[in-house]
Amino acid sequence: MDIFEKLADQLRGQDKTIVFPEGEDPRVLGAAIRLKKDQLVEPVVLGNQEAVEKVAGENGFDLTGLQILDPATYPAEDKQAMHNALLERRNGKNTPEQVDQMLEDISYFATMLVYMGKVDGMVSGAVHATGDTVRPALQIIKTKPGSHRISGAFIMQKGEERYVFADCAINIELDAPTMAEVASQSAETAKLFGIDPKVAMLSFSTKGSAKGDMVTKVAEATKLAKEANPDLAIDGELQFDAAFVPSVGELKAPGSDVAGHANVFIFPSLEAGNIGYKIAQRFGGFEAIGPVLQGLNAPVADLSRGTDEEAVYKVALITAAQAL
Repeated sequence: MDIFEKLADQLRGQDKTIVFPEGEDPRVLGAAIRLKKDQLVEPVVLGNQEAVEKVAGENGFDLTGLQILDPATYPAEDKQAMHNALLERRNGKNTPEQVDQMLEDISYFATMLVYMGKVDGMVSGAVHATGDTVRPALQIIKTKPGSHRISGAFIMQKGEERYVFADCAINIELDAPTMAEVASQSAETAKLFGIDPKVAMLSFSTKGSAKGDMVTKVAEATKLAKEANPDLAIDGELQFDAAFVPSVGELKAPGSDVAGHANVFIFPSLEAGNIGYKIAQRFGGFEAIGPVLQGLNAPVADLSRGTDEEAVYKVALITAAQAL
């Protein structure tokens, strides 16, 4: 069964609510309408009512039953409660006037709906830059207990094959503790998609075949990840071929329970991860789904601005599944 069929089965009847701040974008609006029709997610679309109706008319969309929320007409009592909650959350870092300005930003408004439990998660980024989505999430929702960073994973799927690549979206430089934390987060993401995680900590070296600070970092990250997850299959440092190809894994890392069989790949830098997933996507014909933001207290997804309706639909399913 396709991973999204599995997610759909899990989500039916759960009534998970996802807010879409970019409701005036046809890709987002089309996906929200499909999700409502398929009864998998209860979408809340943000935007000016007339503007949303105009987009719907231009694209032949049926808005029947779709919840459209215009921040400009949000009830005064509810807006005051949101203001108070944000002011308290910022804990003296912003004045009341600054909080008012923040809530004029659709991303902050939507994030507050998540924080206050009005919705279960948020999907944004079709129009806004990553920082516009991630900054409010970090300031308001914040990281899970025990987490110090968030990270971005991609689910790579082709036919029956599926893998997790991280960090491909958030942390430009990863030190050993951060890389170890990304490994733990990514293993949890793998489980969400029915993948039994076998985590490879990637490098240009396998088990000391090369030397250098970058190799030492990955070896240390592997040690930390194993200590934090004693029951998880994690190994490193491994070159990609040793992690992925059974014959190479057996040759370069004999006795490893991961080498040659890895399905979760942790890259040593954002540069490597971003290049790696795009090579797999463009050369290998894999569908790259994500990025899935990992480590937040509540699920928030950051779309690519080059996204399409299908990707918005799928990312919304992932976001709702994270809320289960």
